[in-house]
Amino acid sequence: MKQGKVRPISIGILCRGNSILVHRGYDKVKQQTFYRPLGGKIEFGETAAQALAREFLEEIGQEVINARYLLTFENLFVFNGQPGHEIVLIFQAEFANPAAYEASFFPLVEDDGSMWQAVWKDLSEFSPETPLYPDGLLEYLVNHS
Repeated sequence: MKQGKVRPISIGILCRGNSILVHRGYDKVKQQTFYRPLGGKIEFGETAAQALAREFLEEIGQEVINARYLLTFENLFVFNGQPGHEIVLIFQAEFANPAAYEASFFPLVEDDGSMWQAVWKDLSEFSPETPLYPDGLLEYLVNHS
């Protein structure tokens, strides 16, 4: 993330029962594991929904359909000691391939080449020690499910 820049991103909520698909991250400075739904930067000239579809294809090789806008969060945060600022457009979406819901995890490749896994996590598994970001998303999902 470039210092001093606001980053517009879109993320997708894909549900399997009470679980959502998330990617696990780790903040080395805070020494904290955290989770965030998949998605990423909205490129110039693309809509947030197009960015969401592109990011899912790039990150886990899966097509998403029926993206429905839910809400927007302004996310001010510190990651690995660096301040960040995002405008996060959140969508509910579905996998185009129903068989994708059977996978227990998806290998995920970030822009910098780092490898992670996208996993299904029950909403009850998030806590202050292992939060779901952006802040406020868990409360929204619990209150609107």
